[in-house]
Amino acid sequence: MVAEQTVSDLRERVLPLLRVQASSYHGRMPVGYPNIVDDVDEGVIGLQLDPDHALYFRDDAGEISAEIYRRYPRTDNRSSAGWQKYGGQPYVDRRSLGRVVSDQALRNLIAELSSYYNSQPGLLYITDD
Repeated sequence: MVAEQTVSDLRERVLPLLRVQASSYHGRMPVGYPNIVDDVDEGVIGLQLDPDHALYFRDDAGEISAEIYRRYPRTDNRSSAGWQKYGGQPYVDRRSLGRVVSDQALRNLIAELSSYYNSQPGLLYITDD
């Protein structure tokens, strides 16, 4: 049960960071988000900002790995400059963090998730108002 011990140790350090990040997005997300995933028994801790942006810390054979899940933004065909761009596809960036993860590395991963969410193209809603 070394992996559970590693994830539980990480849990004590990363959950306060995830809670602060989730509170900064509260009220700006779809219903039910942001969502903090806290399942040490399954070896997963993470933050889901919306259905298309999430960060998970997982146990991976005694080491911690980070998964950043995001979708490529859909762009207008006229902006592709003659080459085809497959927008809207899911992308999972999986990184091995080793057995010892610094607080700075945790903050950087959370900031990276936020930058992916914040830099996505805005959606324009047409209303009848």
